[in-house]
Amino acid sequence: MCGVEGKGSKGGMRMGIMRGGGGERLEKLKSSRMKLWMIRATTSVLLWTCIVQLTAVGETWGPRVLKGWPSCFSHQDPSLSVIEDKAPSVTTRVLPPKRIYKNNGYLMVSCNGGLNQMRAAICDMVTIARYLNVTLIVPELDKTSFWADPSEFQDIFDVDHFITSLRDEVRILKELPPRLKRRVEMGMVYSMPPISWSDISYYCNQILPLIQKHKVIHLNRTDTRLANNAQPLEVQKLRCRVNFSALRFTSQIEDLGKRVIKLLRQNGPFIVLHLRYEMDMLAFSGCTQGCNNEEVEELTRMRYAYPWWKEKIINSDLKRKDGLCPLTPEETALILRALDIDNSYQIYIAAGEIYGANRRMASLAASYPRLVRKETLLEPSDLGFFQNHSSQMAALDYLVSLESDIFIPTYDGNMAKVVEGHRRFLGYKQTILLDRSLLVDLIDQYNSGSLSWNEFSNAVKESHASRKGQPTRRSVIPDRPKEEDYFYANPEECLQPSYGRLGST
Repeated sequence: MCGVEGKGSKGGMRMGIMRGGGGERLEKLKSSRMKLWMIRATTSVLLWTCIVQLTAVGETWGPRVLKGWPSCFSHQDPSLSVIEDKAPSVTTRVLPPKRIYKNNGYLMVSCNGGLNQMRAAICDMVTIARYLNVTLIVPELDKTSFWADPSEFQDIFDVDHFITSLRDEVRILKELPPRLKRRVEMGMVYSMPPISWSDISYYCNQILPLIQKHKVIHLNRTDTRLANNAQPLEVQKLRCRVNFSALRFTSQIEDLGKRVIKLLRQNGPFIVLHLRYEMDMLAFSGCTQGCNNEEVEELTRMRYAYPWWKEKIINSDLKRKDGLCPLTPEETALILRALDIDNSYQIYIAAGEIYGANRRMASLAASYPRLVRKETLLEPSDLGFFQNHSSQMAALDYLVSLESDIFIPTYDGNMAKVVEGHRRFLGYKQTILLDRSLLVDLIDQYNSGSLSWNEFSNAVKESHASRKGQPTRRSVIPDRPKEEDYFYANPEECLQPSYGRLGST
């Protein structure tokens, strides 16, 4: 109570002072507060009116204003909106509508091998994700293979185009949602390699239940996991759409590829020779034709150094006679001459470093003096960014290979097959598919004197008259899928007139 009384006494003294001389001041204070309140209220109304008006015209002027701002204002996700530019010189990109479906879970994939091995795997995994009604996470590329290329998907392919161009088929994300991402980072993810050459029913019956159970599943070693044949037509068409339309290289790779092609075109016709005679190929295959003893020992040591290369003891001569070795540079020179390839043509070597270097390339250079490579056409500074990135270098060779007058692979590896199929899609551009088992026999006969040059040349030309990438049916061997024709070398379902063109790369 004492506290209350004390406050009352002081309060009474203050009131007495205000009654005596502060009444007028009190009235002025109340008037000032009222005016201030009115000003604030009026200002708020005016501001609100301006906001409403700006909102009404925001769709018309907003994008044009924001377009001129840097950084976060100008870089928006193309999957979220499309800004229509009415300038006649700019083509507005129309995105396909999003496909709406019940998401069964998330699919992570790790591709293995070189560029074209991974390219085909990506096409398969997109197709599988679409028919399982799951969300695909942008594929992880191989960084542990022989090439040790640290490139990510977005370093090689236009990732935004990949995602948006396929949005009417499958939902693709750059990474998992945060909660699932944390689980994966903690090692809580179901990971497995799918069975090779499986049809789409295997994924529906075996893989989908695992995704529904675990919510997210990780597939590793994804090469050749979808069968070549006996798949529904829509499955085959989607594989082609991904390969020929959705997988577009980055603008940096595309622009440099165009420069190389322009430089070649300025000097007349050119042939791309995919001379698969690099050290890794020879060590892996055990093919040592023309190598000296020191080189044979070096290649053997390398083969034993990689435990996942299963075959260790290899008879090079037998393997060559079976047509399982890449042609040597010397053998290739003979074949090009036998096919009457004009020696005034430019020969673009699409390959890494040739094993044996100048010594092994001497006969080819003597027969075809206009040998060129990307390293000789471009300045070192042009390729500086691509050094130690074998997949990005291979992407350049891929682009040049597509545009060449003739494409000749000396070995039927992944690049040879995928480029062959892509050239078929582009209008059956000439691709000479060498019959190596026949050719090495003819070469041996010619070198031993059993065949004259004319006999040798005629035999080579006659045996390859129908091996130039013409329309043909894919071979089907149901019980031996590894021996049948590869889907991506001849995607005949996508080459029918009724299918039409999917787009350009």
